Amino acid sequence: MLSRKNKLLLFKLLSLFSVVRGYNILIITLAQYLASIYILSPDSPLYNVILDLNLFLIVTASALVIASGYIINNFYDAEKDLINKPTKSMLDRLVSQRFKLTTYFILNFLAVFAASYISFRAVFFFSTYIFGIWLYSHKLKRIPFIGNLVSASLAIAPFFVVFVYYKNFENVIFVHALFLFLLILAREIVKDLENMAGDMAQNYKTIPIMYGPKVSKVFVGLLVILTLVPALLLINSFDVGYMYLYFLLCIALLGVFIILLWKAKSKKHYVWLHNILKFIIVAGVFSILLIDVDLVLNRIL
Repeated sequence: MLSRKNKLLLFKLLSLFSVVRGYNILIITLAQYLASIYILSPDSPLYNVILDLNLFLIVTASALVIASGYIINNFYDAEKDLINKPTKSMLDRLVSQRFKLTTYFILNFLAVFAASYISFRAVFFFSTYIFGIWLYSHKLKRIPFIGNLVSASLAIAPFFVVFVYYKNFENVIFVHALFLFLLILAREIVKDLENMAGDMAQNYKTIPIMYGPKVSKVFVGLLVILTLVPALLLINSFDVGYMYLYFLLCIALLGVFIILLWKAKSKKHYVWLHNILKFIIVAGVFSILLIDVDLVLNRIL
């Protein structure tokens, strides 16, 4: 049996993991490596990619900045989350705001320190990334359209830095990026629909609050329809191996999503819609393996 002190420590660790959304960071880290192996550097030996120190430092710096970003976002949204996510908010409050801020600065320092081993450009990128996340959390997220666009852009930034590192400028990369960007942007507006009560209480000027749920649904619907364009391009115009099965599944799920979107009326419905988009995004990470199922084996041999 754990003592009371050890139980409290365990709950604080769980609280910190909840604040930084460790599960999301693990998925993003995996996505960066899979994208590097299968999409950005498909002709390089597998061990060269996995053991690439610069790539490891880029992924590490990205994880540290993303974790710090979740902390500063949690710091500014503390009051709003009491309304929108009361259970999670109570868990998050086991860690003091002072400790969160201290951790925020330490993580950012470690990220820049890791980037300094790569190049000055890496330091500049991650410093700008840190500032962008802070500016979004402090100001921009309260501005309709701008906040959503910035949030989606910050979400794909970790993949952008890996893309620049490998200097791979093939069209298929941009189509993949567009597909992901549109999905994330649609998810951001759905999250605003889901969190209307807390946003309204804290005077956030989101699209649902400024223009109403119906107009917001139109925006989300248009974004989902636009997402079908890169999905169809990736199926018909590029060699994505068996990953075409994933995009066919996406098209079917997005069709169901649009039907449910127009019927949605409550927060519970919007949570389901959010989870559908989240599932598509996470499934997309693992579906990268379908681009060439023999790739890893062949490159090991």
